[in-house]
Amino acid sequence: MKIAIAGGTGFVGKKLTDYLLEKGNEVLILSRTKKDSTKSGLKYVEWMTEEAAPEQELDGINAFINLAGKSINDRWTEESKKQIARSRVKTTREVYRIIDNLKKKPEVLINASAVGIYGTSEEETFTEESRPNAADFLSETVIKWEKEAAKISELGVRTVFTRFGIILGEKGALPSIVLPYKLFAGGTVGSGTQWVSWIHINDVVKLIDFLLHKKTIEGPVNAASPNPVQMKDFGKTVAKVLHRPHWIPAPSFALKLALGEKSILVLEGQRVIPKVALENHFQFSHPVLEEALSDILKST
Repeated sequence: MKIAIAGGTGFVGKKLTDYLLEKGNEVLILSRTKKDSTKSGLKYVEWMTEEAAPEQELDGINAFINLAGKSINDRWTEESKKQIARSRVKTTREVYRIIDNLKKKPEVLINASAVGIYGTSEEETFTEESRPNAADFLSETVIKWEKEAAKISELGVRTVFTRFGIILGEKGALPSIVLPYKLFAGGTVGSGTQWVSWIHINDVVKLIDFLLHKKTIEGPVNAASPNPVQMKDFGKTVAKVLHRPHWIPAPSFALKLALGEKSILVLEGQRVIPKVALENHFQFSHPVLEEALSDILKST
């Protein structure tokens, strides 16, 4: 397949690109800067600049994957929140413009999204059939993001929203979660009863590849392990894998002081089940947290 990726230089994008290249695909990464590639089958295409005309080089692509957007890991000021939301809407509108101008439309668009679209709860279980809930900044942002991507389906393109849980890998959120344990200072975060819907990075790229070829799937797809856990159990599992104690708690008020509104990422959560993936017989390589963490942390 000939596949275009926006956001191909990030944590997920790099892993996905390598995976797709190994499978023999041709990958075109949309980039704000011109660059050459040393990898066979990989090409960089300039976009989001005044001079860029990416549609000229993307004609004939079979699939478009949109992972682009400003990181949510910076401190959430009012300005940074505007940038986070604006970046996702702006890049998705540009994806729409590009596809609209292609003579031959791609067969599928896979657009990044997040389980945060459901809002937070300690009691509910969410599947793709659950309604979005604009309860906070994250859920509001994801709803806007999906709304823009949904317009692309009107161009006759099968459109999939991959709603990511917390992606576990050597980058992303995991290093900051693991660090206190490595320093013998790990413990329960907040109440400990908040749910963590997680997924191993290898299953992320496998699932995206699966969705590229599974022509009967469109709409939302929860990219999360079938075995979510509560935060207290997540921490205990990290401690077990690293052979470290789980004893110094991080109280909610302290995290709110340190992180501000962004503390919602660790103090609240949602129990999400990947119903669509399971019903379509997708095989998770790392469905259980202890084994997933062991795989990632074995070299640390």
